Amino acid sequence: MRKTSTMPRLLAGLFLSGVSLLASAETIGSVDTAFKLIGPDHKVIVEVFDDPRVTGVSCYLSRAKTGGLKGAVGLAEDKANASVACRQVGAIAFPGKLPRQEEVFTERASIFFKHVRVVRMVDPRRNALVYLVYSDRLIDGSPQNSVTAVPVPTNLPIPLK
Repeated sequence: MRKTSTMPRLLAGLFLSGVSLLASAETIGSVDTAFKLIGPDHKVIVEVFDDPRVTGVSCYLSRAKTGGLKGAVGLAEDKANASVACRQVGAIAFPGKLPRQEEVFTERASIFFKHVRVVRMVDPRRNALVYLVYSDRLIDGSPQNSVTAVPVPTNLPIPLK
């Protein structure tokens, strides 16, 4: 009988558990910003995702989406413009301890190497959660960014790792 190694299964499990910690977005709506004769128009889309580690906080993300023929087939590179607004939408709860900084959302902005990312940072002095959206690229990222903060009630200290 051949003995199988548990290492590949363990690595696959760790990979899958890490992937599940990132939120997935739901599209709320969009507006056209430029007409394209062939393919979809350029637009700004608005998406929402729930913080995967903080119950009661949702983030609304607006970002540019490139249309045209390249956009239709998934070869376009989206602009780095994005904005984020996170709000308390229910009772805030922490199922576990939070790291001081953690990526909570990422989405591809081009076929290769460019992403829109949202990072949660904890401000323990003010008992607040700070969310930053930015765009990165393998070689040259963008300094364009947006930040928002969600105050946490003072009687609920944020549990840090």
